Amino acid sequence: MDRAAALVSELRELGVKPGDLIMVHASLRKLGLACSQNVDGGAELLVDAIDAAVGPDGSWMMVLGSEYALDWVNYRPVEARAALLAGTEPFDAATAPAMKDVGYLAEAFRQRDGTLLSANPSGRFAARGARAEELLRDQPWNDYYGPGSPLEKLTGWGGKVLRLGADPETVTVLHYAEYLADLTDKRRTRWDYLLATPEGPEQVWVECLDDLNGIADYAGEDYFAAIVSAYLAEGRGQTGPVGAAQAELLDAADLVEFGARWMETNLAPATG
Repeated sequence: MDRAAALVSELRELGVKPGDLIMVHASLRKLGLACSQNVDGGAELLVDAIDAAVGPDGSWMMVLGSEYALDWVNYRPVEARAALLAGTEPFDAATAPAMKDVGYLAEAFRQRDGTLLSANPSGRFAARGARAEELLRDQPWNDYYGPGSPLEKLTGWGGKVLRLGADPETVTVLHYAEYLADLTDKRRTRWDYLLATPEGPEQVWVECLDDLNGIADYAGEDYFAAIVSAYLAEGRGQTGPVGAAQAELLDAADLVEFGARWMETNLAPATG
């Protein structure tokens, strides 16, 4: 069996079925598919394998974020940002590379023919397959991970989260759980951009729950990692090998519900 067929077989064994809707997080290095491991075209091979596993009636998505050379401006006071952005190269969501932190698979996915992109500069997603256009349609500008977002659709449409050797804290759908958690004083943030528009460069900003530092302080490890660890410890989800990695296939709605309740218990201020 060649490597591509083996990947499809392992994805099937994990539980990926034709017609599925999945959100993917992957480490090519842990899968044994990285260029540094002398594998040519590993990202393209994995895109092909996931396409084959979900089939023509399935769909899959990734979070891209955006590489933005002026992102350092967002660590300056809000009142100073317009002047710092003035005259700089405007951001174009249609051509900007995926954020390096999300891994090279996301960039290969972005560039693949047939992949659709959302236009939000902060919460930028890509999707392909039968429901790709529906997934990305009408994404909110502000609170881009909240109600109406591709993450809400993923959970509401019976989607799954496929983690292929991804770092423990890498599970973007839990940002939607942050919106559902019944907590007061959730931390918020704002991201500023000089955006390319048909009328010329325009300064814009996006406001949302704090997706960089978290919605509340937590003394332990990254709380997304803690949630995933607790979820798996209860025997939820399916696990197994894919390539050289340990993989997980998790029900998105169940994980979001679990994550929201975990946050209510563990991020709530101490009383008494």
